[in-house]
Amino acid sequence: MSEEMKPLPLGKLDPEFLSELIEKYTLNDDSIVIGPRIGIDATVIDQGDHYLIAKTDPITFVADDIGYYAININANDIACMGGVPRWFLGTLLLPENETTVEMVRKIFSQISSACKERNIAFCGGHTEITYGIDRPILVGQMLGIVKKNKLVKSQTACPGDVVIITKGIAIEAVSIIAREKEQELIKTFSQEFVEKCKNFIYDPGISVLQDAQTAVAVGEVHAMHDPTEGGLAMGLYELAAATGCGIKVFEKEIPVLPEAKFLCDMYNLNILGVIASGALLIVVDRSKSHTLLTNLKERSISARIIGKLMPSEYGIKLIKDEAEIPLPEFYQDEITQLFK
Repeated sequence: MSEEMKPLPLGKLDPEFLSELIEKYTLNDDSIVIGPRIGIDATVIDQGDHYLIAKTDPITFVADDIGYYAININANDIACMGGVPRWFLGTLLLPENETTVEMVRKIFSQISSACKERNIAFCGGHTEITYGIDRPILVGQMLGIVKKNKLVKSQTACPGDVVIITKGIAIEAVSIIAREKEQELIKTFSQEFVEKCKNFIYDPGISVLQDAQTAVAVGEVHAMHDPTEGGLAMGLYELAAATGCGIKVFEKEIPVLPEAKFLCDMYNLNILGVIASGALLIVVDRSKSHTLLTNLKERSISARIIGKLMPSEYGIKLIKDEAEIPLPEFYQDEITQLFK
């Protein structure tokens, strides 16, 4: 069998292959300010006196609270460009022979509630019951706006900038693990502990809207990126691709919440490679880093410096126990091990 005919593995496409596809098949015009590129969260389109930001992202790992996930995951990527999320459209695919009126009402209610919370208009989409899937899949399309002087362009990042992360890693993973393994976990742990983990999507929360808005207000933000599939590790690789820089990361500075470490260790998941919505990577001029950390703290958002940008030839390295090693890559998110 030729390489072209072999089935591809679960997870993200190889970045080199994806770059090839983008270069060969995408079509741009003069109104596109920022087009498709590895590590770029959304497309930016010139609308005269402002920019329109467009984003699409599917929710595939979870079925519970799928509407809340879809709004916040897509809104995060608008925020990473410095913008404000305004309009949401959703394509809802529902499983054959399992979909009920109650299920559909629940998902629409979740979308509506999450939109109202973020002042976003739920303005359209498509819904169907289809074959070949075993759980609801919601593909979100989010549109937002940004003033031209507030757009965050990753191309402005340069060696010497510091990398800040908010909250902690594996926040979304904690909630997914607790939801998928609830019956198994409550045999050993209290229901209170399991519920706390399930609710990680709300507290600390998977939204980074306030984190990003705080960063933009401080200024001198050169890039933002929210690590999702592939965890912090792939988020840093994508950030490096977007900025054209290398990154030095200090393992001891990476904030790991106790629940995240406990559940990842329990299921033998590498915490650097599990889905990580809820954290925001912020690349900022070193001179502004203290002010930004202070402003985030005033808003009860924990944050710390975990690394710095380096020349591109440096690569992406992890400083671990005083040794310098290549940061591991996770094209297949570690969380997928739960579904095998």
